Amino acid sequence: MCGISGEARFDGSPPDADAVARMSDAMRSRGPDGEGTWSDGWIALGHRRLTIIDLSDAGAQPMVREDLGLALVFNGCVYNYPELREELLAAGHTFRSTSDTEVILVAYAQWGEAFVDHLVGMFAIGLVDRRRRRLVLARDRLGIKPLYLAETPGRLRFASTLPALLRGGDVDTGIDPVALHHYLSWHSIVPAPRTVLRGVRKLPPATLRVIDEDGRSRERVYWQPEYARQPAHTGMDARDWQAAVGGALRTAVRRRLVADVPVGVLLSGGLDSSLIVALLAEAGQHHLRTFSIGFDSRGGEAGDEFGYSDLVARAYDTDHQRIRLANDDLVPAVRAAVGAMTEPMGSHDVVAFHLLSEQVARQVKVAQSGQGADEVFAGYGYHQPLASVPRDGAVEAFAAAFFDRDHTELIQVVGPGYVCETDVSHELLVAELAAPGAETALDAVLRLDTHRMLPDDPVKRVDSMSMAWGLEVRTPFLDQDLVALAAACPPEHKVAQGGKGVLKDVAREVLPAEVIDRPKGYFPVPALRNADGAVRDLIIEALRAPAARERGLFQPGYVQELLTDPEAARAAAGSNKLWQLGLLELWLQTHDIR
Repeated sequence: MCGISGEARFDGSPPDADAVARMSDAMRSRGPDGEGTWSDGWIALGHRRLTIIDLSDAGAQPMVREDLGLALVFNGCVYNYPELREELLAAGHTFRSTSDTEVILVAYAQWGEAFVDHLVGMFAIGLVDRRRRRLVLARDRLGIKPLYLAETPGRLRFASTLPALLRGGDVDTGIDPVALHHYLSWHSIVPAPRTVLRGVRKLPPATLRVIDEDGRSRERVYWQPEYARQPAHTGMDARDWQAAVGGALRTAVRRRLVADVPVGVLLSGGLDSSLIVALLAEAGQHHLRTFSIGFDSRGGEAGDEFGYSDLVARAYDTDHQRIRLANDDLVPAVRAAVGAMTEPMGSHDVVAFHLLSEQVARQVKVAQSGQGADEVFAGYGYHQPLASVPRDGAVEAFAAAFFDRDHTELIQVVGPGYVCETDVSHELLVAELAAPGAETALDAVLRLDTHRMLPDDPVKRVDSMSMAWGLEVRTPFLDQDLVALAAACPPEHKVAQGGKGVLKDVAREVLPAEVIDRPKGYFPVPALRNADGAVRDLIIEALRAPAARERGLFQPGYVQELLTDPEAARAAAGSNKLWQLGLLELWLQTHDIR
């Protein structure tokens, strides 16, 4: 796990090595164990290293194989690298390290652009084919590892974080009105390729982009499972699906143990993280390091779920640590979390992840986490009614459950310079849900959740907050084989038992019933959910700052309405409209974006 950066020039000028160095330095927290740079006339690469696999200097990056004519920077982990290494050795290749980085290089030498189809894991890759004079960029199937791009005439820069690109300089930092529309519609999610800034884009998940030395480029999506029933599964009943999903999840958990350092678990006490602990124990991992976080209760709302995490820790004899924080700690934590955000993220649990990661990183470098299970296995409340909605009713049902604001309200929210004449968020939703390859309304929504929304909310949240402390987080529920299997699973098995039915059946083999049948929980941070107390003061400060007035993102009357009436600030799925607005301005100001 690392931070990568690079610059390619297409106008005959040499790459700006100082800009690449600045971008790399901005990602020091992602790779505190080492750094490196490399250039080759038209292109330069930078790298910050977090040592997880092959702790020796042989695994350092940028990695160059002169005999193969290849150079590489890579962020992530290839879980099947031992098997690929054996296959490539049998094909006649040689290795100088035991790292997964070198396996990627040799895989490209063997299979060319099809190398990405052989990788199982999470990754963002910048590979230079020196003989063909081309740059190959690739992102993993579920977008677990980020890759940001800034293009200007004659130049392309890339980096693991958006703030790193800003540190490189010469970026158009104007607000993208379409991205702003998405942000204010979908719980602060801006799906790839857009970001809230006009001058920065994201390589979408499961995408390979090839850029030649003259600047010409092409792009292809290399993976997209069908959300439809497959002939191979004909005749399978609920017990058969339980066995299939259980087997795939066990494989996913074992895959994510590959490391030359200990692996812990972020244990919230919910079904998903508890199931990971149980399956790791079943696989022979004893005395696991597990970690939970909680806050003070507020207004009658509990601020922790320690009762459930303690139950699981006792059941599997883990080395468990509770981390409790007072609300007095919250505002400094919010400021620190905003500084670590690669993009503005309005989820109230982002701060909890930042604080949790800080504590966990002091004890382990790698941890598994339960992110993704709700999107993959239909765990959210709006998934259940969608199971009975006709295929052509998916748009209306999803919009009613998920949108924070409709287009009519948005026109009253944003300043005159940021208004979109058409309902661009609804238009994107229609296009996504109408695309072929999804059999039912729920299939279409789960595809949208998993492949468009999830990479830019929980996945991005976990990556940003954990890597701010040099902690690598692995997500078994986003294993590519498990996701493809779940996509083919009939919706009725997923929405059963109030959601995640097939997963709950797997859990009943190994977990106490109290954990499985409990009410659904989240990282509870009451002060953020309600945007009150010192958090409210922080929001007001950000929205009334001179930079905010100069930018004019939001209509003053709308902001005042939210400040006057807390009930008006409540949005879909428990999000808070006031926090959403304040968070965006706070992020822009924190990163000195004008």
